[in-house]
Amino acid sequence: MFARRPVFAHPCSCAGLVPFLQGIFAYASYLCERDRKFILDTILNGLQRMEYRGYDSAGLEIEGDDPSKPLVFKEVGKVQFLRKHCLEAPVDMDKTFLSQTSIAHTRWATHGAPSTTNCHPHHSDATNEFSVVHNGIVTVHKELRLVLEKKGYKFVSDTDTEVAAVLAKYLYDSQKGKPISFTALIKSVIMELEGAFAFVFKSIHYPDEVVIARRGSPVLIGVKTEKKLKVDFVDVEFSAAADSEEATPAPPSSLLAPPVSTGPAGQLVHSQSRAFLSDDGMPQPIEFFIASDASAIVEHTKRVLYLEDDDIAHIAEGEFHIHRLRRDDGVSAIRAIETLEIELAAIMKGSFDHFMQKEIYEQPESVVNTMRGRVNFDTHAITLGGLKAYLKTIRRCRRIVFVACGTSYHSCLATRSIFEELTEIPVSVELASDFLDRRTPIFRDDVCIFVSQSGETADTILAMRYCLERGSLCVGVVNVVGSTISRESHCGIHVNAGPEIGVASTKAYTSQYIALVMMAIQLGEDRISMTERRKALIDGLHELPKQILQILQHDQEFQTLARTKLGKEKSLLIMGRGYQHATCLEAALKIKELTYMHSEGILAGELKHGPLALIDESMPVILVMTEDSMYKKVRSALEQVTARKGAPIIIANDTDTSLDDTQHQIIRVPKTVDALQGVLNIIPLQLLSYHISVLKGFDVDFPRNLAKSVTVE
Repeated sequence: MFARRPVFAHPCSCAGLVPFLQGIFAYASYLCERDRKFILDTILNGLQRMEYRGYDSAGLEIEGDDPSKPLVFKEVGKVQFLRKHCLEAPVDMDKTFLSQTSIAHTRWATHGAPSTTNCHPHHSDATNEFSVVHNGIVTVHKELRLVLEKKGYKFVSDTDTEVAAVLAKYLYDSQKGKPISFTALIKSVIMELEGAFAFVFKSIHYPDEVVIARRGSPVLIGVKTEKKLKVDFVDVEFSAAADSEEATPAPPSSLLAPPVSTGPAGQLVHSQSRAFLSDDGMPQPIEFFIASDASAIVEHTKRVLYLEDDDIAHIAEGEFHIHRLRRDDGVSAIRAIETLEIELAAIMKGSFDHFMQKEIYEQPESVVNTMRGRVNFDTHAITLGGLKAYLKTIRRCRRIVFVACGTSYHSCLATRSIFEELTEIPVSVELASDFLDRRTPIFRDDVCIFVSQSGETADTILAMRYCLERGSLCVGVVNVVGSTISRESHCGIHVNAGPEIGVASTKAYTSQYIALVMMAIQLGEDRISMTERRKALIDGLHELPKQILQILQHDQEFQTLARTKLGKEKSLLIMGRGYQHATCLEAALKIKELTYMHSEGILAGELKHGPLALIDESMPVILVMTEDSMYKKVRSALEQVTARKGAPIIIANDTDTSLDDTQHQIIRVPKTVDALQGVLNIIPLQLLSYHISVLKGFDVDFPRNLAKSVTVE
């Protein structure tokens, strides 16, 4: 967990990472008799598992009746439309295949409008000699397209992806009949590309083979066999010819130089991988599932392998091989076959109407999972195994720098104060994009903490690599095991919130909040003067699950409030102070994401410096006014709002008797320690945003223009 691995710069690093909105799914089977209906169901279900990533069109390619004529289906809109299109097509659904390869994709438009022409898979020509699905962006596609067009190759789409397929055909044609392996060919293609991407290539020239390449965009491969795998790793293989300069693909300056053939078999130095052979050394029936996300694989197998940047994987005849784009680049020579921890039920809605609703209701359990095995409530001790070896280093640091985006940024803001109080170390909180824009000075005695639900947030990864280059200790706080941040950081914490499918983050926020509070408590345990404060916080953590459950029991009241007070509004101000400023920002973000309503989180102390001008009897206001050290100051803000005919909805503790329920609309929440109150205060605001969105008839789980794991540098 959070093992330190070497980090290296790519030629494309200046281009940064790109939106990982799309979803790749591919299915390859060997010696497994499967009919076309089963194959279609498998890949369509895989795409549907990744719908939360965001997309505007979908497409797939499966084997045709003639091996040289694959079947291609594309559709704008949801995967369900693609499914309908496939099922209505005049094809034999009962035709069986002993071995086959299929590829599929959900696209988010970056180059060219959503259309069936721009939808993946993309092809090299009208006969579909080479097919490709792709996540990410190829930054040199215009230059490559221009060169290829001058050589007589045609393009039909507006996308950057098509250039990879056409380039593969050009390099194949350049061999003029000389044999070249699929892996060597695709390696030459990748050498010409710049950007951040994941590719899956398929070709009629290499039947029942697929090649997968990764740089920057996550991709994992699931393995399913009838018998137990003999080993739990796969060797990285190197071509013998790669030892010589002559076999190295041409540098970018000699654009589109054809690859040098390394012979029919590639002459591998390593023996072929034996991971998937049976005990008697014979090939066994095997299925491979390639995806951008574990949620698409878990229903088939829990045995997965994560590719590293610049890995090129080759699947053919039941064998699986991994090659490197460049040799001796300092990356581990094996790839571990890991076991997925998630369950299929965790990515299903069950009895709930939406994933977001399910995830809000899972919070009593998810916060327990975040604390499980880490908090001893009897001895008031916290043990975070991922930080154990680095605690002394962190305590000696000059400052702590949090770097995050969106909801993760708000969890950092929410816990900054408790970090400063318990550790007496200066803390700054940075938005990753701004952190990079400013080229913020970072020193070797800084500790930088990178918070991300997915662990694949583009700007946060770039910021982490920036800090690694400057020698600071980098700590990752992520929800997804095996993600880029968890692999490349020195140490860290998995928040263990479980899969979060809804685009608007809910349980990940509260779990991040708790994980960071636990981290602050452990870092401050060497300060005797803070012993009682730490005990109070740990006691507060113990009570949180049942207090969240108490709030959820009032959901019907929040639904009524959404319908009668907020459902038809066009704007909303949310005010708070101290620990609750982050609560206001996070609530405003949820309102924006789900209801498309203008909303603004306002620091109540800044009310007189401009925002007060917005207040009148028609402006809806929510005021977070729970009992802490800021209570009197927030009470002053309430008086300022009511003096201008405002009628705020107040979030207050159930122990607060100073507020008259007949004069104000009040949402009551249980009282806890001030530093943890934000975990409880956000729950009713999550539910309000959910109910307003439902009332407006919007897609709660997939808001327009948004996706789950995305930032754009």
